[in-house]
Amino acid sequence: MSETPLDLTLDAPALTAQLVDFPSVSGTEKPLADAVEEALRALPHLTVDRFGNNVVARTHLGRAERVVLAGHLDTVPIADNVPSRLDEDGVLWGCGSCDMKSGVAVQLRIAATVPEPNRDLTFVFYDNEEVAADLNGLKLVAEAHPDWLAADFAVLLESSDTEVEGGCQGTLRVILRTKGERSHSARSWMGSNAIHSAAPILAKLAAYEPRRPVIDGLEFHEGLNAVRIEGGVANNVIPDACTVVVNFRYAPDRSEEQALAYVKEFFAGCDIDEFIVDDHTGGALPGLSHPAAAAFMAAVGGVARPKFGWTDVSRFSALGVPAVNYGPGNPLLAHKRDERVDIAMISRAEERLRSWLTA
Repeated sequence: MSETPLDLTLDAPALTAQLVDFPSVSGTEKPLADAVEEALRALPHLTVDRFGNNVVARTHLGRAERVVLAGHLDTVPIADNVPSRLDEDGVLWGCGSCDMKSGVAVQLRIAATVPEPNRDLTFVFYDNEEVAADLNGLKLVAEAHPDWLAADFAVLLESSDTEVEGGCQGTLRVILRTKGERSHSARSWMGSNAIHSAAPILAKLAAYEPRRPVIDGLEFHEGLNAVRIEGGVANNVIPDACTVVVNFRYAPDRSEEQALAYVKEFFAGCDIDEFIVDDHTGGALPGLSHPAAAAFMAAVGGVARPKFGWTDVSRFSALGVPAVNYGPGNPLLAHKRDERVDIAMISRAEERLRSWLTA
């Protein structure tokens, strides 16, 4: 048994406080995963599976649709902000309160208090979201047990101010290298300046005009930018090498292959000695045209907006499951020493999800 059992009879804000007081920095999630597993196994309407420190619980009611509610258990390193603290204004302070233990609390409350939802439910609690992608628990579950994640629609309860953020953009990072020939700067004509050779790359980027496709009624905004440039040997030497790092944030109607092909074609006229793909993860389509998504929007209200960053909804999209981001908390407060969440927002998220799943 877990040394600190989770109390699923608590309301979502109080359960959030209990989760915040349960340290789970990336790589140390096992005690919390044990507690989540134990709490869920006590619920007779769920079947529970575990893979590493990732816990998946499911209903099997034979409903016409299945929906995933997903959230990660880990936090960034604690910054003297545990235990939690509730102030007189109804704001809960503490590491992970926003990102994303308030969302996990909502998941657990729905799991405990909605035994007969109108759609079959899959609850996913995973580890290592805040660190390197190859450690990501959702990624590992998707690879080892994709059947556990099979569904018609998914909601990732990342903080979004309880506003729906549809899908997410893909991100591609490439390294472009130009070569030259060293010489003394007093006799520059004896060499070839690699930094100057990078000028066409920068000129292309400066002239870039972003594409703004509308997908499921959401306008995405692509971006292609130099994010780092390195070159030079000494102040009296013509450099023989220069590196430009470029990040392409692209709309989810492009596949990874299409995004890479676009960037290669974009720089085709430049004198690039090496073109290296440094990091690449595809985006996720919003899927707002799906009936489950339409019902979700009707239940939670507001106006959906596009997700310009990247989140784990991409992993659901890769499995053919349309997904959105929706959860309590201001994402701008994530990872901060003064991380906090309005408890009214936690309750609102729980109420709206309950309405969607019981209507």
